[in-house]
Amino acid sequence: MEFDFKSLVIIMMSAVLVNNYVLRQFLGVCPFLGVSKDLKSSAGMGLSVLFVMIMAAAATWPIQVYLLTPNGLGFMQTVVFILIIATLVQLVEVVLRKFLPAIFASLGIYLPLMTTNCAVFAVTISNINNEYTFIEALVSAVGAGLGFLLAMVIFTGVREQTAAADPPEAFKGIPITLISAAILSLAFFAFEGVIENLFK
Repeated sequence: MEFDFKSLVIIMMSAVLVNNYVLRQFLGVCPFLGVSKDLKSSAGMGLSVLFVMIMAAAATWPIQVYLLTPNGLGFMQTVVFILIIATLVQLVEVVLRKFLPAIFASLGIYLPLMTTNCAVFAVTISNINNEYTFIEALVSAVGAGLGFLLAMVIFTGVREQTAAADPPEAFKGIPITLISAAILSLAFFAFEGVIENLFK
């Protein structure tokens, strides 16, 4: 299978920085805000989402291309993709409960909520809508997962710094968290146009 290395790099970097699903498209915000209080939980959630995104992309692309589309079943896309994602999330939950119980406990309710994490679902739909090849779909999923992990880790550091800074009473808790998330999101807008011109 032939593929252009430059295009794969652009797809990867765009998913990580330019079109970051959390900070640019505001998808998957629930775990982003809920689990980013400490680095261990953030990294655990980020790696879990990365794994689910890659596996979901690997599973949904061939099902869409070789089963749904040829048989005129495109209208079943949403239902089928969500079932696949739910199965993968259950697999992650079982593995974490068995081998990493501390991370499983720290993720709490946000782990099963990953089934309806719109960032994971958006990656699978985006791969089909952009007419990516299988390799491009996997690269896009890796980039999206790394972007989610990056956003989680950076935001954890930001939250720790704002908590240590002792903000005014009116800003403590949710207000300072949302303001910090907005500023971090604005910072990622600086990557607009950079990746597309990387190889020019």
